[in-house]
Amino acid sequence: MAQFEAQLAKMGVTLPDAPAPAANYVPYVQVGDIVYVSGQISQNEAGLIKGKLGDDVSTEAGAEAARACAISLLAQVKAACGGDLDRLVRVVKLTGFVNSTPDYTEQPQVINGASNFMGEALGDVGKHARAAVSAAALPMGVAVEIEGIFQIK
Repeated sequence: MAQFEAQLAKMGVTLPDAPAPAANYVPYVQVGDIVYVSGQISQNEAGLIKGKLGDDVSTEAGAEAARACAISLLAQVKAACGGDLDRLVRVVKLTGFVNSTPDYTEQPQVINGASNFMGEALGDVGKHARAAVSAAALPMGVAVEIEGIFQIK
């Protein structure tokens, strides 16, 4: 088993098939050795993870939603790498959008759910630059959406 997928297995994570786009865009674009992955919304095997931070979703639940986004991001990277996740060289940057109330200020703690996952799953390859921002609403009412930039070989 490949290195990264072996670590994911130790964590109890199996990457799903890469989610299909929900509108008129592609799931990722590769330019040279850089892969730009479109925003991945918070969803898991039970369906969409919806809600608004600062209202009906806790920071901890938001971090779990961000972790789900990170799993989808890696599924897209695996697809971009022809099924070989070990072609991943570096997580370059994540930009996280948090569906939150105007007074909610814990967006960084929410997006830590994705950042911590990348670090645990990928080690130094998972260390990245990041932005965590508030959004008044997200598609289909989801709690979190994260896009990413990745370097592959």
